[in-house]
Amino acid sequence: MPLVRPLAALRPAPGRAAEVIAPPYDVVTTDEARARAAGRPWSFLHVSKPEIDLPPGADPHAPPAYAKAAENLARLIHAGVLVRDAAPGYYVYRVAAGDHVQTGIVTATSVAAYEENRVRRHEHTRPDKEDDRVRHMLALNAQTGPVLVAYPRAPALDEVLADAARGAPDTEAILDDGVRHALWPVRDAARVVRITALFDELPALYIADGHHRSAAAARVAAARRAALARPTGEESHEWFLTVAFPHHELRILDYNRVVRDLAGMSIEAFLARLREKFAVVSSAAAVRPARHGEFGLYAGGRWHRLTLRTDLAEVPDPAQHLDANLLTEHVLAPVLGIGDLRTDERIDFVGGGRGLAELERRVDSGAMAAAFALYPTRMEDLMAVADADEVMPPKSTWFDPKLADGLVSHVLD
Repeated sequence: MPLVRPLAALRPAPGRAAEVIAPPYDVVTTDEARARAAGRPWSFLHVSKPEIDLPPGADPHAPPAYAKAAENLARLIHAGVLVRDAAPGYYVYRVAAGDHVQTGIVTATSVAAYEENRVRRHEHTRPDKEDDRVRHMLALNAQTGPVLVAYPRAPALDEVLADAARGAPDTEAILDDGVRHALWPVRDAARVVRITALFDELPALYIADGHHRSAAAARVAAARRAALARPTGEESHEWFLTVAFPHHELRILDYNRVVRDLAGMSIEAFLARLREKFAVVSSAAAVRPARHGEFGLYAGGRWHRLTLRTDLAEVPDPAQHLDANLLTEHVLAPVLGIGDLRTDERIDFVGGGRGLAELERRVDSGAMAAAFALYPTRMEDLMAVADADEVMPPKSTWFDPKLADGLVSHVLD
C-alpha cells in the first residue's frame, strides 16, 4: 500500500475560493467565527463552526450542531459553490505570509501508515476532541480540515513540487489575515506516479498540526473497516486528508507562558530563586530569546533575560531538551508549584503570533503575575521527539501560517 495517493477533492468552484476559505476551526472561538462569517453566506465557517447558525449558547458538540454542518455543506454543493473534481489528482499548495513562503502538496495519506507509526505523532490527544472530529466527519461524510504534516529532507520531491507550481495557480485567495493560499492541481499521469514513488521512499511523515483530526480519521476508518465483509484497504475511509511540506519550510513561532501568581513570593524573592540555576540580567527592552536555554521574563513592569546553566540545558533526551520542558523542570514545577500544565488553572498560554506586547498586556492588566517568552521549537527537535516515540509538552509549537479550511476536502465515498 503506498504512503499517499491522489484524491478527487471537493473544493471551491472557479472564482469562488475567496468567498469560501476560512481559518481552521480550532483557532477561532465561536464569537470570532460568527463575526468573521457575518455577511459571508458561503464562508466555510458555516461548516467548520456550525454553531454560529444556531441560537446563542447552543452546544457546539450536540447533534443539532453536526446536523447543521451537514446541512450547510450540502447547501454549498447544491449552489455550485463547492464542486467535486471528476478525477483524482494531487494539489500543490502554496501558502505565503509576508516574506514567508512554503510549498507543499495535498494528498490522501494512508491510515494504515498512521496506525503503523510511519506517520508519526508527538502529542497525546484528548478523547472529547477526538469524539468531536469523529462526529463531524460522520455527519459530513468528509474530512474537511487537512492535517499539516512535514516530510524529511527530499530534494527530488521539493523539485517536483516547485516545477508543478510554475505559472498561474488554478485557485488563489487571500484570507482576512492577509495570508495567500494557492493551488495547482497535478493530474499528469507520469507526475502523479513520480510523486507517489517519491513519498514511498520517505522513512516517515511527521504530524505537525492536526493530531485530533488524524486520530479521528483512524477511528472512522476502523469502524467502517469492521463493518465490511471484505475490506481491501482501497476504500476512501482508509485515507485521510493531509498537506505535506518540506520540514525546513515550516515556520514554528514561540508558544509562551503566563502565570497567575508567584506562589506567595515577591518578585525579588522569585528572582533570587531563579539565580540558583539561571543567569538573570535586567533588560530595558522586551526580551525575545535568541537561542536554546534562554528565556524572557516579564514581571513587575520589567523584563529580564534568563539563561539556564549549560549543564542543565544540554540534556540528551529529545523531549527533555525542549525549552518548554526546561522551563517546567526548573521553574514552573519546583519554584511555582505548577506541575501539570494540562490541568493547572494558574497557567495560560499565548501563541507567538500575538507578540511580546500581549505578554506585557496580560501582566500589566493584573490578570497575570509574570510572563515567560520561549525560544521557538525547531522542526528537527519535533522530529527527534516523534522518532523517539516521545511526547511534546503541551502548547509547545505554534505553526504559522495556518492552512485554510474549505480549500480542499476529502469525501468519504
